[in-house]
Amino acid sequence: MAMNDREPVTKPSVSQVGASAPSSATGAPATSPTNPALLLENVSCWYGGFRAVREVSLSIPRNKVTALIGPSGCGKSTLLRSINRMNDLVPGFRMEGEIAFEGTSVHARATDVIDLRRRVGMVFQKPNPFPKSIFENVAFGLRLLGETTGIDALVEESLRAAALWDEVKDKLDQPGLSLSGGQQQRLCIARAIAIRPEVILMDEPCSALDPKSTLQIEELMRKLIRDYTIVIVTHNMQQAARASDYTVFLTMGDDRAGYVVEQGETGKIFTAPQQQLTADYVSGRFG
Repeated sequence: MAMNDREPVTKPSVSQVGASAPSSATGAPATSPTNPALLLENVSCWYGGFRAVREVSLSIPRNKVTALIGPSGCGKSTLLRSINRMNDLVPGFRMEGEIAFEGTSVHARATDVIDLRRRVGMVFQKPNPFPKSIFENVAFGLRLLGETTGIDALVEESLRAAALWDEVKDKLDQPGLSLSGGQQQRLCIARAIAIRPEVILMDEPCSALDPKSTLQIEELMRKLIRDYTIVIVTHNMQQAARASDYTVFLTMGDDRAGYVVEQGETGKIFTAPQQQLTADYVSGRFG
């Protein structure tokens, strides 16, 4: 996989990022988590000449589920993929601003992009098991990183953490693609956590799943935050309200660029939002 280890067009240094709580684009104060796992400052993203995200500043709290919500096209997935530089692989993409992970810029020259993507894992919208056995799906990243011992135990541990072990322990040699949709998504989560990330990014992980599987993934997220920080993009307001601790609401301006309207604890966003746009969206008046 080709990696684009370019120097970003950016002004503020990481030491300057987070000196004060970020504010939303509308000027509403934001509840800033202390000791965040991730910090974004004035992040703007372009695809060629089109600006998809405009001057987003936010903090991602550690060992919590943060939900990015907002109407289609407001840049939620673009923002998510920028955190571990997946967008570097998109021709014409560029970013301005600063993203700090554990206090270090993800775009610093010294950043090892492969290590960054190990520490900040990704689960995609549709389950994407490899055309391998269930066991080898989970072991894939471990082997890629050069692990040669203890793989059996690590695979079992990861499948247990993904609440899948009891369902597959007797058929580990069967294809991952033979599992149901919900099981495949949990297999992908097991694959992601096998390499010990610190953050898990989830881009609409339940959009292709039935209600029962969706609830299983939500329950799994609540368990995983004991060890991981999770950022999820979702269009499902009920899911955001049920599963997240912190919510960021984005929408689009007249230029079609996404920006943050409001961010804060999920309970407050859904029951006592500070911005009328937020109240309208979470109540279903638009979106």
